[in-house]
Amino acid sequence: MTGHAPDVSVVICAYSEDRWRDLTAAVDSVRTQTTPAREIILVIDHNDRLLERARRQFRAVLVVENKQARGLSGARNSGTAVATSPVVAYLDDDAIAAPDWLTWLSRHYDDSQVLGVGGSIVPLWSRDRPGWFPQEFDWVVGCSYRGMPETTAPVRNLIGANMSFRREAIEATGGFRTDMGRVGEHPVGCEETELCIRTRQRWPERVLLHEPRAQVQHRVPDSRARWSYFRRRCYAEGLSKAQVSRSVGHADGLASERTYTLRTLPQGIARGTAEAVRARHPGTLARSGSIVAGLAITTAGYVVGKASAARERHRVSRPLTG
Repeated sequence: MTGHAPDVSVVICAYSEDRWRDLTAAVDSVRTQTTPAREIILVIDHNDRLLERARRQFRAVLVVENKQARGLSGARNSGTAVATSPVVAYLDDDAIAAPDWLTWLSRHYDDSQVLGVGGSIVPLWSRDRPGWFPQEFDWVVGCSYRGMPETTAPVRNLIGANMSFRREAIEATGGFRTDMGRVGEHPVGCEETELCIRTRQRWPERVLLHEPRAQVQHRVPDSRARWSYFRRRCYAEGLSKAQVSRSVGHADGLASERTYTLRTLPQGIARGTAEAVRARHPGTLARSGSIVAGLAITTAGYVVGKASAARERHRVSRPLTG
């Protein structure tokens, strides 16, 4: 792997015309980087009408189809396949990159030990942040959450809305698994977590870095600021974590989650309770309650996912009888 800061290809994946305004803002934010991308690749996920509209609108952008299974994993793989730079960065279609985003991502690739670099993701709420929504659970809306490093540091995995990898590392590990990850609005995920863990398992001496100064803003529509979405996303996260653990092993699959559960969440509960007592504000107590509920729902999803996998293994291994 090279030892100098490389050019970067940026991949943006889109699936719906309903997010056209957000998509345009995402593309424009990459076009105006202080460190220009070698190319911007827009992957359209099985939507012919959006594909034609994007090809008409974005003249200086390489617009391609998702050639693999429908969903974010297949779309990212399709974008990676046509990228020509040694580093590929991924930006969500509803995210806006800061002007120096690529500068901060790319600077770390002069170290050959770095496999990938991700940055901070700040929620851009359509309205005010709900008072009950704890920062410890900002991953629910695809953003950086309390408990993540606040300075440049190695991490187990990057977050999909703002991440980059050496292209050769993605290709060598087979890319994102198309049987995992988000399809349309279905709130599953963890495909990037699974890829990051596989990458580190292959090259344990190398690192993935979190660089907070490489910042993007991630739009959070009203539909994702509701308790119903919070509940569904937590449950889906549990199911996804069970799938990741099956793929990469229990120890690696839950390494970061143990620290998060045993340290970050108890601190959040204590913080919210103390603020509620001190300020006599019920909203802070509601955040503590949301942490407890979110953990319980996520755990329930994980247990169900593990049980479903065990039943499937039993069904497959059970001998046929005549």
